[in-house]
Amino acid sequence: MQRLAERHGGQPVGAMVPRVFRLADRRHDTVDTFTMMLEPTDGAPLEFVPGQFMMLSAFGVGEVPISVSGATNVPGPLQHTVRDVGAVTHALARTSVGELVGVRGPYGTGWDVADGAGGDVVLVAGGIGLAPLRPAMLEILHHRPRYGRVVLLYGTRSPEDVLFADELKRWENLGVEVLVTVDYGAPSWTGRVGLVTTLIARAGFDPRSSLALVCGPEIMMRFTATALIKRGVRPNKVRVSLERNMRCGVGLCGHCQYRELFVCLDGPVLPFARVAGLLGTREL
Repeated sequence: MQRLAERHGGQPVGAMVPRVFRLADRRHDTVDTFTMMLEPTDGAPLEFVPGQFMMLSAFGVGEVPISVSGATNVPGPLQHTVRDVGAVTHALARTSVGELVGVRGPYGTGWDVADGAGGDVVLVAGGIGLAPLRPAMLEILHHRPRYGRVVLLYGTRSPEDVLFADELKRWENLGVEVLVTVDYGAPSWTGRVGLVTTLIARAGFDPRSSLALVCGPEIMMRFTATALIKRGVRPNKVRVSLERNMRCGVGLCGHCQYRELFVCLDGPVLPFARVAGLLGTREL
């Protein structure tokens, strides 16, 4: 509590009572992943920056932190891509179009993609980690002339788990170098098989001028960041997005404390150099 007060001039930040949004539409992305399109019942849009997250509520069940997966610069519903893995996300998956959910936020730090202007940008995603990176990609494409080469390296479990498959093709048509690999594939799969780190050496970017954004499982981010730095990307230009057990979103409950860090306040996006020694620490 003291730390929160020191950071914010003694005033609590972020209402603990969620705003009410209506599920306008839902898209099924994979067998266990879906995207919710949410519209505020009061009509007031909710602003955010790429990389931030919201606390989504399934009323009567609980709430869960989910990164925004939609664009910041396009009017329309608030988008969240969710994997159905627990009680709250299962309840959200069962929410019917027209029903209500709660939204608190936005919280946390963003990717700050403007820091990559004038150079190349490399986005590396593992699994559903592509969802928090999608707003960054959309922001870059919205201001495409500001950036050099744009590269997306994406690894997932199987071809059936690839997110935003149609968008990946569209991004390629817009000049993005998109390289996809899977852990395993059926004999009919003709693409790459292997770890996403194997794509780094073959991707076309200048490491000396690159901003690298990495999101996925912590072990994947650790090895990916190390490989990017080994190729020549400056450590202070590699950013990762941490995922901890966030429950309040405002630094009060302490569930997301990561040694000296509170992920909901200091993160989720952080320079790899700041957390290199922490990645791999098990969450209790």
